[in-house]
Amino acid sequence: MSEMKDLYKNEVVPRMMKEFKYKNIMQAPKLIKTTVNMGLGEAIQNVKILDSAAKELSDITGQKPVITKARKSIASFKLRKDMPIGCMVTLRGDRMYDFLWKLLNISLPRVRDFKGISSKSFDGRGNYTLGIKEQIIFPEIDYDTIDKIKGMNITITTSARTDQEARFLLKELGMPFRQ
Repeated sequence: MSEMKDLYKNEVVPRMMKEFKYKNIMQAPKLIKTTVNMGLGEAIQNVKILDSAAKELSDITGQKPVITKARKSIASFKLRKDMPIGCMVTLRGDRMYDFLWKLLNISLPRVRDFKGISSKSFDGRGNYTLGIKEQIIFPEIDYDTIDKIKGMNITITTSARTDQEARFLLKELGMPFRQ
């Protein structure tokens, strides 16, 4: 069992039961999935950038990404329907816990001038989205082999009903929220 999953079961769930006065252990919110998304608008002109992004994303997450395609055509961007414009990975189970542990304990502290992450990025239903500007904060990425700095969005989906419950859950799991 991964460290973060063990932490969740043994420490976070009892604290949440006490804090929110749940009667049953199944009422405590849990992590459902984590989605890592790289949107690459430059892929319209240069398709090779999509291959390097997919390789980097698979190195970071340990899972093969899905190539996302445009839903509709936009003439001003020279974009046609079904053109590849990004890649994404959905992590569940042990891979999700391992990725989040690595993100919180290894990668985020490597961000330059890191003061914590915003606590305002909740969507109202207990899900949190985090934007990262550089993929080089992950230790799997070799700085010499990258061709372009790419950003990514990381969405953490929880079973929490409110943002307050989700914020408490993520804070207990070690998410470094800005004060």
